[in-house]
Amino acid sequence: MNDPESVSADLTGGGFRCGYVALVGKPNTGKSTLMNSLVGEKLSITAHRPQTTRHQILGIRTTPQSQCIFVDTPGIHQDQKKAINRYMNRAATSIFDDVDLVCVLVEVRAFNGDDERILRSLQGRRNVIVVLNKMDQAPKQELLPRMQAIGALMPGTDIVPVSALKRDNLDKLMQLIESRLPSGVPHFPDDQLTDKPMRFIVAEIVREKLFRRLTRELPYALTVNVDHYQHEADLIRISATIWVERKSQKGIVIGNQGKMLKTVGSEARADIERLAGCKVFLQLWVKVREDWSDDERSLSAFGYSAE
Repeated sequence: MNDPESVSADLTGGGFRCGYVALVGKPNTGKSTLMNSLVGEKLSITAHRPQTTRHQILGIRTTPQSQCIFVDTPGIHQDQKKAINRYMNRAATSIFDDVDLVCVLVEVRAFNGDDERILRSLQGRRNVIVVLNKMDQAPKQELLPRMQAIGALMPGTDIVPVSALKRDNLDKLMQLIESRLPSGVPHFPDDQLTDKPMRFIVAEIVREKLFRRLTRELPYALTVNVDHYQHEADLIRISATIWVERKSQKGIVIGNQGKMLKTVGSEARADIERLAGCKVFLQLWVKVREDWSDDERSLSAFGYSAE
């Protein structure tokens, strides 16, 4: 990160810009990957499945010229039958009026009616940028027609094609974002990367490993809660509970002779140690709470309350 003196020197010149930038879109459009790439650190978990992100997560990028406070949001989707789905939609859409810029992520090859509904809900706003993501997965001849279709839907709105995963064209996107931020002083210290405590990040890391290892349906029936977090001189001791909705799911998470749980714990511990810069002792438990994802009290107990 930049040293505080460089930021302060620029502030005295009156040219510093600072603001909040929401990253929104339907599930699996690459919002978390984009934020991680722009901030330069893995703050939001990623997996090749929709609805991986369940909370608003800040990622802070500070340079001598600006501080961009990105807000990664859950994917906006039409299925609102379960309480957790309604929570995630509220977490995503409630932010529209509270940020300086809204970046709507759209996949080049997966544009559909859900994308159109999101864009139509933002029509008339002058603080919108459309980010056409995953350009590396589409032939170049598909880009222009897609940009023209979005331009007809959102006239006058900037459209920037990028590949968040391969970092293609991110410099151009950042230049555009910075140019549209309001003038102002930084809201966070220049070495701070997120507003989330380490306990939250640990729970997310464990959940990511579960998402990547388990079957298609099961990840959506589990959540992770950190019960104990103690930082000693050169060791962090962590105890966390993985909550599932059915007794049968508990056995799947633990695996044959505990192999699945050991693998998840080993992978999570490696990521946590890299972030914390010290050794980690991680203990995982698996417990059952019936239908927790459709119970408002359980959601609140597990941290899924109003943002």
